[in-house]
Amino acid sequence: MANNPPANPPGNPDTPAKPPRRGGGCLIAAGVLIGPVIGVMFGETSIGLVAGLVIGILAAVALAVADRQR
Repeated sequence: MANNPPANPPGNPDTPAKPPRRGGGCLIAAGVLIGPVIGVMFGETSIGLVAGLVIGILAAVALAVADRQR
């Protein structure tokens, strides 16, 4: 069996470059920090923390799905 080179070697200038992936961890961190602040305004700090965490995780997952489709 012959040793065939890969169809598109990594250094081939003809291959289009993939866009870099974006990180969603900052969205989770922002949700954890902003959620309790908003929760304090409504007198529910714990619910604000949990809601901020959930919203941050959902945003990070949405960003990962969007990156995967690019």
